[in-house]
Amino acid sequence: MKKIAVDLHYLPNLEWFSSILEAEEILLFPKDDYQRQSYFNRTRILLANKVETLSIPIQGRRPRLPLDQIKIDFSQKWQSVHLRGIQSAYGKAPFFEFFFPYYLPVFENHIESLWDFNHKLLTICLKLLRWPVKVSVFESKPVSSDFLEQRRLIVPSRPFWERNFYQPTAYPQLFGLDFEPNLSILDLLFCMGPEAGNVLQSSAKKE
Repeated sequence: MKKIAVDLHYLPNLEWFSSILEAEEILLFPKDDYQRQSYFNRTRILLANKVETLSIPIQGRRPRLPLDQIKIDFSQKWQSVHLRGIQSAYGKAPFFEFFFPYYLPVFENHIESLWDFNHKLLTICLKLLRWPVKVSVFESKPVSSDFLEQRRLIVPSRPFWERNFYQPTAYPQLFGLDFEPNLSILDLLFCMGPEAGNVLQSSAKKE
C-alpha cells in the first residue's frame, strides 16, 4: 500500500491532487505547526477578468500553534465573500448545479476549527472525484516511517513547475483565451464533472 503524508489545504489545487494520485492512503497531521503563507487558509479560483485568491481569516498570528488549534475569524464576513466569488466564477459552469450543493452546508455552518473545515471540504472533493483513497489522521507523533513524505512541499511561494508532481493538462474553462493551470479543485470539478479524474490522471508527472 502506497502511503503519502501531505498537508491539509483549503480546497486544494490540482498539483495537490496530482501529487497523491497513486496513493492508497494519505496521512494528515493536525499536530503539525501552523505555517504562515501556506495553502492551509487560501485557494485560487478563476473569475471573468482575473485569478482570485480566497483567504480565510484566522484568529491571531501566533507561530508554532498546532494546525488543529487554528480558529477561523468570524468577525469578518469571509463566508459570504467566498460564496459570492465561487458563484460568480462558476455559476454557469456545466456541473455547478450538481456539485455546489455538497459544499454549501459546510460554508453555512459555523465551524470554528480551520482544520475541521478543510477536512470536511476535502472529504467532499474526494467523494465527487470518486477516489477510494483512505484518509488517516494522526493525532500524535511519532508515526511509522513507511510512507512518502510530501509535507511542506506545495507552498504558494514556489511555482508548481519547480516540483515533480503536476504538468498542466488543459480543459475548457469559463473565462479567458489562455488556460489557467493549477487552480482550486473546484475549477476542475465544476467545469469537467465526472471527467475530472481523467484530467488529473493526465496531469500527473510521470517519473
